[in-house]
Amino acid sequence: MIRGGAHTAKMSVAAPPTPRRVPPPPPPRPLRRRNLFRVAGFGLLGAAILGLILYAVLSGPATYEYKLYFQTAELLVNGNPVEVGGVPVGSVQQIIYRKRLNQAEVVISVAAPVGPLHEGTKAEIRYPSLSGVANRYISLEPGPNNYPVLRSGAAIPVTETKSPTDLDELFDTLNPPTRHGLQQLIEGFAELYAGNEGNVNTTTHYFAPSLAALSHVFAELTRDEKTFTAFLLNAAEATSIIGAHSEALRDLIGHAARTFEAIASEQESLKRGLEALPGALEAGTATFNELPGPLAAFRHLVDVSKPDTKELPVLLERLRPLLAEATPVVENLAASIRNPSNHDFLQGALELPELASVLEKASPDTVKAERQSLPNTAFFGPYAPDLVGLLRDFGIDTGYYDANGHYAHVLPVFGDFKYNEATNTLTPSTPTAGLEGLVVGQLRRCPGAAAPPPHDHSAPFTDNGLLGCIASEVP
Repeated sequence: MIRGGAHTAKMSVAAPPTPRRVPPPPPPRPLRRRNLFRVAGFGLLGAAILGLILYAVLSGPATYEYKLYFQTAELLVNGNPVEVGGVPVGSVQQIIYRKRLNQAEVVISVAAPVGPLHEGTKAEIRYPSLSGVANRYISLEPGPNNYPVLRSGAAIPVTETKSPTDLDELFDTLNPPTRHGLQQLIEGFAELYAGNEGNVNTTTHYFAPSLAALSHVFAELTRDEKTFTAFLLNAAEATSIIGAHSEALRDLIGHAARTFEAIASEQESLKRGLEALPGALEAGTATFNELPGPLAAFRHLVDVSKPDTKELPVLLERLRPLLAEATPVVENLAASIRNPSNHDFLQGALELPELASVLEKASPDTVKAERQSLPNTAFFGPYAPDLVGLLRDFGIDTGYYDANGHYAHVLPVFGDFKYNEATNTLTPSTPTAGLEGLVVGQLRRCPGAAAPPPHDHSAPFTDNGLLGCIASEVP
């Protein structure tokens, strides 16, 4: 445009001059530098990230080496895995026998993040089966994270490790006869299972569910841990008590063995007893079927006797002095019987058979005589209390009751005076008038009529009119 304007000016001088246009300024240089710095920063960041990736790929995870000391590391070789919870975390690097310590030093490597290990870590040599030779592995149980860290190269002592026990070592502890017996046992199992492979397979099939059911049983047992612990403690205490009496228990078992031997020696008698057992059981069943009636009667007897049991302690208390006084008498009697110089009891015992023979011959005649005299003596039976009272109270003080509380049957009669109720005075009387209140000719009194009638009206006793006595005849 600047050039075009100049050319126009040359063609026409008379045209007015065109004003000069200023060109736009170029872009500022600081903006280009800023973009250049940004590109350079992104490049350096990408290079750093790429470097870290290459370092992580080329260097691999961090590893830590530790020395494990075992009592024995038999069949453990370099390269065996090191596992934590069944997950491989490292391998065995070197195995060295330390003769001075009589221990095996096993150098292992453990990769992060399991490493570094902490104090309290435990190690154990295990093997999954006996089918291989070099299939051992080391199982680690890392210590708590809050314990001090074990630096790479640290040692774990034998107190924190455990070596496996091989079957060969177990068999080496057995003497030849025991090993031979074990061999015969295994051969016997082989003969037992021969031809029963199907049943054995079925048993194996149900073995796992049986173990699961057993685990449920143990879970139920340990659910109430306090009660189960108390049961175990009580069982242990009972076992200790039984163990303290092992001698008596051994004698008991020996006696039981001899008892069973004696029973076995009587097989014929036992056979006859077993044959008779069904009949005895049938008879017992019939007896048990008839028991409800007697049991009901016995229950009724117990119910009726219950009121009397209230007075039983009083009776026993009153019986105690009698027993105390009777004890020396019984002791003296026992001493007399045991005294060899006293032949009275011996002579009496020797004469008892002869007396029994005489009584056996005389008893029928005695029974016959008693039966014939029964109509004559039966009349005096109800009056026995009155006759006893007469003999007992005869000659006592003249009063209604004596010192023992018995009713007096003797009443003095004085006919010198007569009581006048109207004037409350005594007037002279003749002997005939003094006997006016007496009654004679009462020859048919009932038993018990000579005493005041009791409250239960049990006397006078008429036996429902069968005695033929007159109840109104009283003193």
